[in-house]
Amino acid sequence: MRALISVSDKTGIVEFAKELEALGIQILSTGGTYKKLKEEGIKAVEVSEVTGFPECLDGRVKTLHPAIHAGLLAMRGKEEHMKQLEELHIEPIDFVIVNLYPFKATILKEDVTREEAVENIDIGGPTMLRSAAKNYQDVAVVTDPADYEKVLGELKGQGQVSLDTKFYLMQKVFMHTSNYDTMIADYLKKERKDTALPETLTLTYEKVQDMRYGENPHQKAAFYREIGKKKGSIVDALQLNGKELSFNNINDTNGALELLKEFSEPTVVACKHGNPCGVGSADNIEAAWDKAYQADKVSIFGGIVVVNRTVTAYMANEMSKIFLEVIVAPAFEEKALEILKGKKNVRVLQLADIEVPQNENAYDLKKVNGGLIVQTIDSKLLEEADIKVVTDRKPTDKEMEDMLFAMKVVKFVKSNGIALAKDKQTIGIGPGQVNRIWAAKQSIEHSRELISEEASAGSVLASDAFFPFDDCVEAAQEGGITAIIQPGGSIRDEDSIKKCNEYGITMVFTGMRHFKH
Repeated sequence: MRALISVSDKTGIVEFAKELEALGIQILSTGGTYKKLKEEGIKAVEVSEVTGFPECLDGRVKTLHPAIHAGLLAMRGKEEHMKQLEELHIEPIDFVIVNLYPFKATILKEDVTREEAVENIDIGGPTMLRSAAKNYQDVAVVTDPADYEKVLGELKGQGQVSLDTKFYLMQKVFMHTSNYDTMIADYLKKERKDTALPETLTLTYEKVQDMRYGENPHQKAAFYREIGKKKGSIVDALQLNGKELSFNNINDTNGALELLKEFSEPTVVACKHGNPCGVGSADNIEAAWDKAYQADKVSIFGGIVVVNRTVTAYMANEMSKIFLEVIVAPAFEEKALEILKGKKNVRVLQLADIEVPQNENAYDLKKVNGGLIVQTIDSKLLEEADIKVVTDRKPTDKEMEDMLFAMKVVKFVKSNGIALAKDKQTIGIGPGQVNRIWAAKQSIEHSRELISEEASAGSVLASDAFFPFDDCVEAAQEGGITAIIQPGGSIRDEDSIKKCNEYGITMVFTGMRHFKH
């Protein structure tokens, strides 16, 4: 039996090759792998001795030869195949141990050139893997050092690798090469600055962890990360305390972080079940925390808190008084971390680049039965040139400040969504309603239940989409709301404008909708 070994990742390869050699398996090899094995005393045969053809073109051509691929693809149970091998003086190859040029490591380097990236696209390796995998009944093909022990165990115990294991290894090959090709295609797309949605979409992710369960205990789940540097993303966060993150923790925390990125001033965002429940901005982060907490003391229980400044000891002490699932910040005072670690279950994450936004061309994916719908992320809030005051009364500077604050929040509220704000603090949020008036009424009711009967008086209202009727203005007037910001665009806009003028409410159109389903 013969084994062809050519690996970029040389983890465990010397030990594996020695074990194969001890079992009487002849080793064929190339390039750096051949040199490494020979240095370790393994009697490897160079591939060029098998092909009768030297490596050429700076090593670009080594294994692309019939003497290799016929040896891989010949079906041992097919008499005609074996007769042809004999006539061509080609011996079968029974094992292929190959992993590919380090394309991922290359493109992750700072200032990598296109030429360097392209040079690290493996050609011979994927070709050998595919040939061997196609003939999996006769060839055991190993791409992952983690499988060396499994293969050796079967060889020693049974004298051969089982068909089931060969089939498993075949599957891993095509997952490996698919991942590799997708990385290359994605790199080239970005290198060309191609922002179009492609005709065919292939995505690749690497598993970070398996999870105990998904959204519910009966669902399987795992966490995967995109390949590349993802600053400001939860995949790059360093966990300092607490239990392993759950499916819902990750999903909810991601939503909270995306809202937080809308703000540059000291801001705290509290989220529950994917919706913001309390948001506060202030001149300092402690005051911002107080605002976010006071906005909804009820819903924050069991929620997610994300912070864009260093968490202080004061904040940590206040946070420790309630049950929180996750706390994320760019840094923690030493005393603050000591306090939070006193709560063994709270998941404390440090995310140094918490303010870095997603690339505006990043994909937002939603799986549907039998397909996938894809869009670019909702990366904009509004265009300043499109802001239009449509009422007789213009907003004050303070009202405009609060309206922009509220619009940032409602952008991340499930539709139909309404957010009330005053003094850069949310005071009532109406998320996920099937009509807009219910969302408006709910936000006002929440402000009265959670803060005070008069909380909504003097506040502003932001809506993620236009008002289909003037009933939302009626509700706003009853709640004492003085300013409204919404996209506009309804055929009944004039009804809402007239009603605002009647009540002295100022209203601003942004021209940009923010549905979130």
